[in-house]
Amino acid sequence: MPKNKRYFSLHSTISILVCVVVIIALLVTDVLISKNIAEKKEEALTEKVTDIARTVARSNVVIDALSGTGDEKEIQSYSNQIKNVTNVSFVVVLDMNLIRKSHPNPQEIGSPFLDKKDAEPSLQGKEYISVAKGVLGDGMRVFTPVMNKDGVQIGVVTVGILLDEVQDAVDKSQSMIYVGTVIGLLIGVVGALVLARHIKKILFGLEPSEIAMVLEERNAMLHSLKEGVLAVDRTGKITLVNTAAIRLLQLGDTADHLIGKDADGYMEVFQEVLHTGNPEFNREQHFNGVLVLINCAPVRVDDEIVGAIATFRDKTEVKKLAEQLTGVQLYTDALRAQSHEFMNKLHVILGMVHMEYYDKLGEYVQQIVHQHKKEIGFIMKRIKSSVFAGFLLGKYSDAREDGVELIINNDSYLPEAAHSDVIHDLVRIIGNIINNAIEAMHGCKEKKIMVSIDYDFEEKLLYIEVKDTGRGIERDIREKIFTKGFSTKGENRGLGLFFVQQSLRKLHGDLQLRTVVGKGTTFRMKLPYEVKDENE
Repeated sequence: MPKNKRYFSLHSTISILVCVVVIIALLVTDVLISKNIAEKKEEALTEKVTDIARTVARSNVVIDALSGTGDEKEIQSYSNQIKNVTNVSFVVVLDMNLIRKSHPNPQEIGSPFLDKKDAEPSLQGKEYISVAKGVLGDGMRVFTPVMNKDGVQIGVVTVGILLDEVQDAVDKSQSMIYVGTVIGLLIGVVGALVLARHIKKILFGLEPSEIAMVLEERNAMLHSLKEGVLAVDRTGKITLVNTAAIRLLQLGDTADHLIGKDADGYMEVFQEVLHTGNPEFNREQHFNGVLVLINCAPVRVDDEIVGAIATFRDKTEVKKLAEQLTGVQLYTDALRAQSHEFMNKLHVILGMVHMEYYDKLGEYVQQIVHQHKKEIGFIMKRIKSSVFAGFLLGKYSDAREDGVELIINNDSYLPEAAHSDVIHDLVRIIGNIINNAIEAMHGCKEKKIMVSIDYDFEEKLLYIEVKDTGRGIERDIREKIFTKGFSTKGENRGLGLFFVQQSLRKLHGDLQLRTVVGKGTTFRMKLPYEVKDENE
């Protein structure tokens, strides 16, 4: 296998990159500023030397001495004073023959100027700057003509600074730039390290390759889910969608094209969850003819809602699973009730055998057989749906276990439904109402539940009535009993009547409630019901 290439860590990469940028910026800045400072310093020195030369040339001491009316020795004394006060390298006064009248080295006084060619333009009254080698070394010097009172040139003044001194002055001016560069470099390095550490902390200590791997794994997991997943930000824009969501919602687009679009066109539940901050579970919604079951919850970061995420499945698939579970549960409950009831009867029979009450034993067995035939025969004759018939037989046993008499009206009749889904909804509706009625009669003297089922073949309507002799429903809670999660029986309850209302809405049915506290409650329901064709 090829060896993995080793790369710098994110921390090292950021640190090195920032340091390189800072160093380059400082070097470029240093070069530009240093060059500018050198030019400014040279201009300042040139201006200074020029001003000094002009001052000496206009001095009465120099003019009188060169005119012959003054003492030439005073020129040397005056020149030395100017040189010492202004810190220039030399102040030299020449006559029209370029003979030195003053010089830093007294032995050079009276000797001719060495570079006569460089000095000749000054004899013509010109003022100029020259860089050349003199007795004291290489220097920058200014030649300024000396004029008498009549405007006639009588000599030349040259004032200069050695180039070594010029460079020293420039270097001294630039030294602070170098100090600032070093300090800036140190600050840049420290800043780079702090910045790299901060970015690393924001990324939870992960390297870019690790972040890419996490994202790839997350996307692979999302797209492998059978449930649809859709997430939005706080403004309702889609931030995440998987393949199952695109398939279930029949969006006809790719995930990349859906990112950033408004989710209201797909799920209105998002706006409710983002607004209220409360999750929504098991909510039904139609999309392009597909009924899906949605669970939606807000996404919080530091206790602040930053978005919402929803998972959903095809309600048909969920219903198939629920039907399987419901059938198994009904079968289990019926077997449990029948087994318990059968064991009680066996104990009675066993006791009669031991007591040798054979005559009474025969009567008891005949009574059991008669009751069994009566219940089963009536149910099988009047209830054409085998699922619903089995459900009612199970409820007979449940009621007897709790000491409740379940009475099915003799005129009740239920034809077989054209769609099996309706029967499962009826089981859900009547089962929850009967269960609530059984619980409501705990502690009551009379315990009866009367069930009536009638079908109108002309209007194709099914009428169901469930009446009990329980405690009734208090006035202050009547409006709340159909609310999801509301219950007077403790936690993890309050779903039965909510599901009853949900199922009736699905079947386009109506429900009427009549209750009298201390006497009982009556539920009346009316719903459309299609009968199965006998030829099918």
